[in-house]
Amino acid sequence: ELVGKAIRENNLNRVVVAACSPLMHETTFRKVCMLSGLNQYLFQMANIREQCSWVTEDPELATIKAKAIISGAVSKARYLEPLNIKEVKINPTILVIGGGIAGIQAALECAEAGNKVILVEKTPSIGGHMAQFDKTFPTLDCSACILTPKMTAAGQHTNIRLMTYSEVKEIKGYVGNFKVKILEKAKYVDHNKCTGCGVCMEKCPYKAPNEFEEGLALRKAIYIPFPQAVPNKPVIDKNICVYFKTGKCRACEKFCEPKAINFEDTDREIEVDVGAIIVATGYDLLDPREIKQLGYKRYDNVYTGLEFERINNASGPTAGKIQLKDGRTPRSIAILHCIGSRDKNYYEYCSRVCCMYALKYAHLIKEKIEADVFNCYIDMRCFGKGYEEFYHRLTEEGVDFIRGKAVSVLDYNDAKILYPEMLEALGFTDSEEDKKKLFVRTEDTLLKKTMWLPVDMVILCNAITPRHDAKELSRLLNVSIGKDGFFLEKHPKLAPVSTATDGIFLAGACQGPKDIPDSVAQASAAAAAAISLVQRNKVVIESATAFIFEELCSGCKLCNDICPFSAITFDEANNKSQVNDALCKGCGTCVSTCPSSAIKALHFTDKQIFAEIEGLLNL
Repeated sequence: ELVGKAIRENNLNRVVVAACSPLMHETTFRKVCMLSGLNQYLFQMANIREQCSWVTEDPELATIKAKAIISGAVSKARYLEPLNIKEVKINPTILVIGGGIAGIQAALECAEAGNKVILVEKTPSIGGHMAQFDKTFPTLDCSACILTPKMTAAGQHTNIRLMTYSEVKEIKGYVGNFKVKILEKAKYVDHNKCTGCGVCMEKCPYKAPNEFEEGLALRKAIYIPFPQAVPNKPVIDKNICVYFKTGKCRACEKFCEPKAINFEDTDREIEVDVGAIIVATGYDLLDPREIKQLGYKRYDNVYTGLEFERINNASGPTAGKIQLKDGRTPRSIAILHCIGSRDKNYYEYCSRVCCMYALKYAHLIKEKIEADVFNCYIDMRCFGKGYEEFYHRLTEEGVDFIRGKAVSVLDYNDAKILYPEMLEALGFTDSEEDKKKLFVRTEDTLLKKTMWLPVDMVILCNAITPRHDAKELSRLLNVSIGKDGFFLEKHPKLAPVSTATDGIFLAGACQGPKDIPDSVAQASAAAAAAISLVQRNKVVIESATAFIFEELCSGCKLCNDICPFSAITFDEANNKSQVNDALCKGCGTCVSTCPSSAIKALHFTDKQIFAEIEGLLNL
C-alpha cells in the first residue's frame, strides 16, 4: 500500500525496494507497480538479506554493504526500460507421469475438474508400491481396500487416457504447449479383444521371478502383475517367453478363444500435446546387498521391508503366514531401522516412513504369532497424526526397543569362526536348532555397550532412494535434481509442488521421501496448480528474456549448445539463431557466450549492469 500510494502521489517513474531475494517477492512488488499504472519492469529489487545481513557478521560492515547494494540498484533503475507483457495460449490436456498413489490422485483430481488427462505408467498396471502393502499405518487399514477403488476410478474415467507399459521418451516445447513422445511398449496381447479370462496364463509353461512379489514367488511369461491390476489384462514378457527365443510354444495363442494374442505386436511411439505436466514417478529402495555386513541374499531369512510386506499379505507368496524359508514359524525377529538412511556412507537424509512401518511390522507379528520382536533404532521419529500414539501402543504390546544402530548380521557358521566366545557366552552348542539362528550385532546407547541378538528372522528397513532413472527424466523435463537425487522444487516453502520450469509440477516421493497422506496431499496440490494453469486459456510469460540481433548473428550456434533451457533454436534457412521467449528464463548465459555480441538480455543490458557496478563503487 505504501509503495502504491507513493507511485500515485509522486508520479514516480522508477521503484527500488531493498528487502529479500527477488525469488520470493519480486512478483509482489511488480504487481503493485502494475496496479499503480507503472510498467512492472521499471521496478528493481535490492537483496540486502541473503546477500548482506545473513552473510555478513559485522553489523557496521553489513550496513555499509547494504548501502552499496542499494546504491547499485538505484543506479541501474535509471536505465530500466518498459517491457511488454507476453502471453501464450495453453493446451488444456494434462500429462501425469507415474501411476502410483500420487499419480492416480493427481490424475483423478484433474479429470474430475473436466480436463483431459494422459496417465503414463512404466509397468503393466497402475498402483505403484502401495499396491504391494498389506496394511497402512497408523490405522492399519487394508492397503488394497483404499487403493483399488482409486485405481478402478482412474481406469474407468472418461477423461483419463491410461497408458500402461509405456514411458516418456522426449519432451519439447514450453509452458502451455508441451510436445511429448511416449513409447508404448508391445504387450503382445490385444487388450481390446482380451476378456481377462486367464486361460493363457494357466497354459503357459514358463516361469520367471515375480517382481510384484519381490522375487519371493514365480509368475508366468504371460502375466497380470497382481489380482487387482488395472488394466486387468495380461502382457507377455518378451525376455522370458520361449517363443521369442526359439520360435516354438505359442501355447497361450492356441488356447485363447478371443484370439487376443498377437506375436506380431510392436512398440509404438505416440506424440501428444499437453499444457502441463505432473511428475509422480515415486521412489526406489536401497539394495541392502550394498551393505555386505548385513548378510542380505547371503543368509536365508534376511528380508527387506517390502519383502516382509508380501510375506505378511494374505495374497502374498505364503498366503499371509509369517514363516521362515524352511517353513518354520519364527520365534524371534529383529527389525533393523535406518538401513542406508542417515548414513554418510550411503544416504544422509531420513527416509521418514521407516520407523512407522517398522512399528507396523512389530504389531502385525505380535498379532499373528508368538515371537520376541526387537526394534533396533537410532531415533524413533513418529512425526504424523496418530503416529506417536501408535508407538506408545507398541510399547504396551511387549515389543523390545533397543536404541542403537545395528552393525552386522551373521549366521551360525560365520559367527562360530569370527566370534566363538560370543556363542559360548550365549550358551549355544552345535545343535541343529542353533545352526539355524542369525546373530545381530547392535549397539545399545542407553546401556552403553554392544550386544548380540540371536534371532530367527531379520527385517531390514532399507532407505527410500530416488528412482534409478531420475537423472534421465530430469534432462527430458529440464528440471533440476537436488544433491540427494530427488527432483528439486521451485521453493521449499512457497512453491513446494512447482519446479523452475513453468508448467511442470511435482507430486509424491519423487520430490523426497514421504508417507501416503503427504503424497496424496501433494498430488492434490500439484493437480490444483496444473488445473489453475491450463484453465486460464493463456498464460503470461517472463518478458525479461534474451533477444538476438539477427544482423549481428554469425550463425556459430554457440548459444544453442550453451542454453540450459533449450530455448535457442537455429534457423537453417537464414543461418541465424532464434530465442523462444516462452522457454527463455533470462539467465544471460547466451549473452556472455556470444562472440559477436549479437544477444541482448532484456532487463539486464550492458548499460544497466555497468550502471549497477558504478553505483556499488561510487557510494
